Amino acid sequence: MEDSGGQFAPEGTETDPNANAPPHDSAPAGEERSWTWLLLLLALVAVVGLGSAVGRLFYGERSLAVRDFSGEALGTTWTVKVVLPEGISLVLLEAIRDTIQANLDEVNRLMSTWDASSEISRFNSHDSREPFALSPPTLAVLEAARIVGERTGGALDITVGPLVEAWGFGPGAGDPSDAIPPDEETVDSLRVLTGLDRIRIDKSAGTAAKADSEVKVDLSAVAKGYAVDRVTGGLVDLSLADFAVEVGGEVRSVGGKPDGTAWRVGIEAPEPGTRRMHGSVELHDEAVATSGDYRNFYERDGVRYAHVIDPRTGYPVRLTGFSVAVLHNEAMYADAWATALAVLGPEEGLRTAEREELAAVFLVQSETGLRELPTTAWQERNGL
Repeated sequence: MEDSGGQFAPEGTETDPNANAPPHDSAPAGEERSWTWLLLLLALVAVVGLGSAVGRLFYGERSLAVRDFSGEALGTTWTVKVVLPEGISLVLLEAIRDTIQANLDEVNRLMSTWDASSEISRFNSHDSREPFALSPPTLAVLEAARIVGERTGGALDITVGPLVEAWGFGPGAGDPSDAIPPDEETVDSLRVLTGLDRIRIDKSAGTAAKADSEVKVDLSAVAKGYAVDRVTGGLVDLSLADFAVEVGGEVRSVGGKPDGTAWRVGIEAPEPGTRRMHGSVELHDEAVATSGDYRNFYERDGVRYAHVIDPRTGYPVRLTGFSVAVLHNEAMYADAWATALAVLGPEEGLRTAEREELAAVFLVQSETGLRELPTTAWQERNGL
């Protein structure tokens, strides 16, 4: 099921330092080139180890600033904010950007349903029930989705893609405004191809198999979160200590801002047609993800059809104007849980989140205005 995400983005208005950067000279060939890039890597480690004696030795006590990097991947946009010394070289900024883009490109190569050549698209085209070899990252995302799906009674189901498309959403559905809701017979026929038991994962063998050759997998409810985690890992490997990563609305932070405060992320009010922030939450080396019915939907004969499809029924959720935000140590799980809780809705979702001890909050439109329904963990986490 496609995850709606939300208006989550680290605060700030800095621009991309590479936007107008001149091209740098190409590296020398052979051994000289290897030594050149080794020295650049050592210099990068020195720069981004902001609190280290080595960094001070190389660059002195320079003031810090937030640098923005941004682009597109996985059918959405991404933004990364990194705390760096002012005056850092363009070559080192480019190395950071290359690390971000390489990790996002790899996730896209493995998990994008918008790319017919991706690993998951090739698995979907695998017209057989025989095991199909998958990479460790893809298997890890499949396993995370399975865990959350089982813990929520099937509210998260990565095989729901055909139903999502039938209702007018997803990569193969075209413009939702032109969609025609499917009839009951169509929904019932597609439900035969969905369910947690439709995919069998063999981690030891590195494979997954379909119970029916026509089963298809859609990882959009988890892949963006995984992409955030993947970029985070790449930046940590570069010894960066303070940054925030956002992909399609899912955000994860490490460290804080130059002034020592935490990264703060806005939580959007679930109001169709507006971009109003309801509040914000501080992130302390953690991730936040959101899902809801207010951004991606269409109406037919006075009925709203949202992209949040309940795999247990095959139909869109029937609420109007709600969202849920979830905090977790990993963006992949925050993403998965947000999708599942949105399917469950505020009442069942809140009970499930309490049982799982999740820090989560539902925002629900009512006759008296916008209501907040936080879990105990959310209240304790945010001092409420």
